[in-house]
Amino acid sequence: MNWFNYYGLIIMAVIMIPNIIYAAFHKNNSAGTFNNKAVIIAEQLGRYGCFVFMIFNIPYTYFDFWFDYALIVYLSVNGALCLAYLIFWIICRNNNGKLKALSLSILPSCVFLFSGIVLANIPLAVFAVVFTVNHILISYKNYVFIA
Repeated sequence: MNWFNYYGLIIMAVIMIPNIIYAAFHKNNSAGTFNNKAVIIAEQLGRYGCFVFMIFNIPYTYFDFWFDYALIVYLSVNGALCLAYLIFWIICRNNNGKLKALSLSILPSCVFLFSGIVLANIPLAVFAVVFTVNHILISYKNYVFIA
């Protein structure tokens, strides 16, 4: 893989499509009740860092696949995680429960963490950790406030 990760772009598109559709139909329902500014900013930094480094590989911070058949493992695991993500979106589309809150935050976090590790992409792994911790926290806290 060179500086541009086509597989990462496809994975990002799969993850983003249901979010874009949801946002289009629920314009007034996008703000959560959890308002810790530091956590929200850290989550957004992690999110956009993951978006960028899933698609673009920066030289000397990205070391490509580091074991045999890693591309097959990368595509298989990310494909399964993306499929699970889409299934949970379909199952939970009209539900605001803990299952929706946690599954739709844990699954993309796993995609980013796994991709950062398998690609030996240091910035992606770092941003994935920041995103994971804060995104799951925000999702859980928003669920607790709603319930």
